[in-house]
Parts: sequence; structure tokens; C-alpha cells
Amino acid sequence: MQREIFDDEHDAFRDLCRTFIAKEVTPYHEQWEENGQVDRSVWTAAGAAGLLGTAVPEEYGGGGVDDFRYNAILAEEIVAAGASGIGFPLHNDVVQPYLLRLCTDEQKQRWLPGFCSGELITAIAMTEPGTGSDLQGIATNAKQDANGDWILNGSKTFITNGILADLVIVVAKTDPDAKHLGFTLFVVERGMEGFERGRRLKKVGMKAQDTAELSFTDVRVPDANRLGEVGQGFVYLMQNLAQERLSIAVASVAGAEAAVRMTLEYTKERTAFGRPVANFQNTRFELAEMDTEVSIARVFVDRCITEHNGGSELSVPDAAKAKWWCSDLQNRVVDRCVQLHGGYGYMLEYPIARAFVDSRVQAIYGGTNEIMKEIVGRSLIG
Repeated sequence: MQREIFDDEHDAFRDLCRTFIAKEVTPYHEQWEENGQVDRSVWTAAGAAGLLGTAVPEEYGGGGVDDFRYNAILAEEIVAAGASGIGFPLHNDVVQPYLLRLCTDEQKQRWLPGFCSGELITAIAMTEPGTGSDLQGIATNAKQDANGDWILNGSKTFITNGILADLVIVVAKTDPDAKHLGFTLFVVERGMEGFERGRRLKKVGMKAQDTAELSFTDVRVPDANRLGEVGQGFVYLMQNLAQERLSIAVASVAGAEAAVRMTLEYTKERTAFGRPVANFQNTRFELAEMDTEVSIARVFVDRCITEHNGGSELSVPDAAKAKWWCSDLQNRVVDRCVQLHGGYGYMLEYPIARAFVDSRVQAIYGGTNEIMKEIVGRSLIG
């Protein structure tokens, strides 16, 4: 089915993304997986190519176009290439909206040029060792001293870009008695005393992605690094989570499409009992079912992208629907594709095996799929 949400400029941007990934990412990704992180040089190369900060005003070095379709295209091409190590979507889709909406003019001058050039890699620190999807259970805290600075203490885990990050948006409790109005966002910068990175976490998949533990011990954060208003942190999180979840849905559908595509090619080439695997009725039925489901998911996600771009933000329940359904679909599809590959589907030299381990986390981060169903359910019941 022909997609109708993109124009010629988007098509040109897709070509740019494909060319960049083929030249700057694919030749090195296997080594990055062994290293457990990508080289910083790929970030500055992406900045020079115009892949970072597409929504940031031109005066700060960005693309000056607030259009999520560019974000979606980059995410789709990253997934299609199996380049799970580069954390550009976290940078563009998750962190960028916070900086654009909440930074003061002075903060924009300080941070946005580096954000767009790739010289300042970003992360956001919400999850804690004892707190996952329940954001109101965050224990990391910050107290303001007599000089107006904030003293930050606590720890975070599962932080994407955690090792390489130069700027980390940290969610901290600033008023224990104010419930959801007791959280504030702070930007912690590389080199601040008391800010330490723990071990690089060893994951089942996404091995080139630097996921880390972070700790904050009496970190003195100037009030000039506070992001937004005191006590509004939880509100800001809720306002931005819809785009994050849409981003996961976009990647999930792209991942499912890639799995079906590579499996179709494999079953046409692989023979069993004297004929191509694709010629067996079971294979054709499996491929037909998967292709149909993925096509339906693509239509829904494209509609979500259109709504998100249309001036009225995508609703929280619809974003939750897209996130849980598409990530579950991706895992089902990839699992079935591994089966159609037979024993080779379990070998990491085959892209489908890497897709199998890389895709599992889609149903977990951004809020587990169980939480997504709770959000949708509550919206129905009232």
C-alpha cells in the first residue's frame, strides 16, 4: 500500500539517511557491538549531515523544521539497517522536545548548537533501580541550598546513551509531600563533581547501544541548569511521553517490515525437499499473515504520525495503543521469521537473529506494555 504522508523533501531526506548509514554506520557496527558503544565520531558526522536537531531553529544550527516525519524517517532507516547502536532517536525524539519547550534563551544558547552538531550527546534519566514504569516512585532527590543551587542525590539505571552523554536530563523529587507536583527536571553536565557513570550494562540485544547506570552524590546543580518550573517535572514527562511512545511504534513497525522482507528473500532462496521453502503452503500462509498484520499496523502508525504533526497533539491513549500493539506485533513477527529460517535463524551471523534479540526490549522501555494497556483501559472506563 502506497504511503501518502511524505513529500519529495521527505524522500530526499530518506535517501540522505540511507547514504549516511551505509557509509558511516554499517561498516563499523559489528565492531561497535564488540566495544559495547559507538564511536563519538558518528555523532559529529550525523550533526554535519543534518540528521540531528531537525526541529531546532536554524539560529542554533538546527534544521528549523518542526516535522516529526523527519524523525520517523531516520528511525525507520536505522531499524531497516539493523543499526541498533546509534542512539539518534533518543536524542531527537525524546530529549529534543524538552529542550525546545523548556529551555530559557540562555540555556538554548548554551546547549542547542552542540546538540545539533553532535558534540553534545544527550540522555534522559527517569528509571531507577527500584522504580520502572511507576514514575511517581522516583527516589532521586534535589534540595536547594542557601545559594540557590540544587544538591542532587540518587541513582538511575537502564539509561540509553548513558556512557557517552554530555547532557543528562534528570528527574528528581524536590518536594516529597507534593505527590505528582513534587518533581523537577535538571540538566546534569559531564564533569560535574559527584556525577558518576557506573558499569556499561550487558544486555541481551542492542549490544552497541551504551546503556548505563548513573549515580549522583551531592552533585551541585546550578539553578541555571533547572529545566522548566519547579514542581512541574511530572507534568512535563506526561506531555512528552506520547512522542516517545510513537517513536517506539514507528521503530517497531519498521522492524517488523524488515523481518518479513528478509524472511521472504531467505525462503525464496533456501530449499528443502527439493524446492524453495517459500513454495510450501505453510510458509506462504505465515508470510501472508505477517505481511497483512504489518500493513495494518503501518496504516495506523502513519495516521498517528499525521495527527501528531497536525497541530493537535496525539492523545496519550492513542500513543499507548500504538506503542503496545506495534511492539508486541514486532516480537511476534520476528519470532515467526526466526522459525522460518530454521537453524540459521538462531545464528547471529544472520540479521534475523540479531533482530530477535534487539526487538525484545521494545515491549519494555517507554513504559511496559502492561502499563500501556492500563492507560488505554482507564481512558475507556473514565
